[in-house]
Parts: sequence; C-alpha cells; structure tokens
Amino acid sequence: MNFTKMQGLGNDFVVIDGPVELTSVMIAALCDRRLGVGADGVLIVSPDSRNRVAMEYFNADGSAAEMCGNGLRCVARRAVDLKLVEGWNFVVSTAVGPRRVSILDGGRIKVELGPIEAAGADQEVDGYSLRTVRVGNPHAVIFVEDPASVDVSAIGSRLEQHPAFPDGTNVEFVSVESANVIDMRVWERGVGETLACGTGAAAVVAAGAATGRSAATVRVRLPGGHLDVEVADGVAWITGPATTVYSGVWPG
Repeated sequence: MNFTKMQGLGNDFVVIDGPVELTSVMIAALCDRRLGVGADGVLIVSPDSRNRVAMEYFNADGSAAEMCGNGLRCVARRAVDLKLVEGWNFVVSTAVGPRRVSILDGGRIKVELGPIEAAGADQEVDGYSLRTVRVGNPHAVIFVEDPASVDVSAIGSRLEQHPAFPDGTNVEFVSVESANVIDMRVWERGVGETLACGTGAAAVVAAGAATGRSAATVRVRLPGGHLDVEVADGVAWITGPATTVYSGVWPG
C-alpha cells in the first residue's frame, strides 16, 4: 500500500490516497513508531465532488476521530499536490461537516474548524478545575502557571478516560502570556502527548476568551511551533504549515 508521511508542527500522519478501507489493527500497525511507519494518526484523502475532497481521520490506536486541525491542513496540501481541486480555496468534507480551506503564501494554510462550543462554567474533575470545549471533538482545558512543569502523561491519560468524559477527551495544559499569546501542551485522546494539536489550540483560545484571560485572536505556541487562531462568531479558524516528509510503500 502506498503512503505519504506528512506533518503539521510535528503532529505527524500517515496519509493514504483513498478511497480505501483500513482496519483498526492496520491503522495501529502503521502508526507504531518502532514496528511501523510511525505517526500520531492516519488520514485518508479521497475525491468527493467538484472542487471538494473528503477526509477521514483515525488516531494512532486505530480509533476514529471527528476532527483534526493539523490533519485538515495536511489533507488540503495533499489535495493540491494531487490536483484533486482547482485554485487555492476549496472545501474538505469531514465527519463533522464541510470545512473551508485556503492555501496562503509561504506554505501556510488556513482552515475552518467550524462551530466551537465552550461550556458555560468551569468544572471540577478529579481535583482539576477545567473548561470543556468542543471543536467537533472534545477538549478539557486546564490553566496552569507553566505547562513545561506539568506531568502531561500522568494527568492527561487519567483525565482522557475519566467517567466524566464518556467518549474520552483531549486535555490541554495552558498558560496565558498576554491577551494575544498562549503557551500549551496537549494530551491527545487515543494518541498521547503530541507536539501540536490544531483543534486543541482553538479550544484553548475559546476557553481563554470565554473566561476573560485572552483575546479571540491569538498566537498559540506549542512544542512543535505556533498556530495563529481566530474565533469569530462562534467559528474557529487556524493558520499554520503542512509539509510532506516522504513517500513509501507499506508491506503490511
């Protein structure tokens, strides 16, 4: 099976040109960093309709996920490279609906993550005060003094599977440097800690704006680099890079 390895801020993916059906076992094998290609997830890119492509996303453990912001940018880049679309502005069909994308100068890509829902109040879960946010997928945002000092693996894995989140959740650890600059680390549901998370970046901006900690247009700094995030009229957009690393053939 042919594949392309792509990444957005170090959030890396095995990209398969579809349509194709993969089992959860195959996906987990592809993503295995010792025995497989190695990735945070698998993206399937398929022709959909005129000037539109379809995106499917699976976590590294083989489970399906609703949305992936860094993955959406990689899908947009792959669609252009394969000439599946015309021009620099088009639509990607996802599990949570159509999403607009724009290819910008300098290799940056702006994508619409869609409606964003921040819960009306913080809640206590397992001793942590957090704000739940949905960006097509679930997030739990925790504001801390310094994300670098947090045991992301221990806390994130525990909260991901907490009974308060029946479908699991992504967990973000966030500090606000200024109204327009936020630092974060993230534990991704079904993956573990990753270098970046596009929907997570949007979630922390929504949570920051809702609690008066930040503006609604913010540069979010992650271990893999930065994303520019805008939340306007309840809709989230992120802008950042997406690049091809290499292509190969998977024998499995």
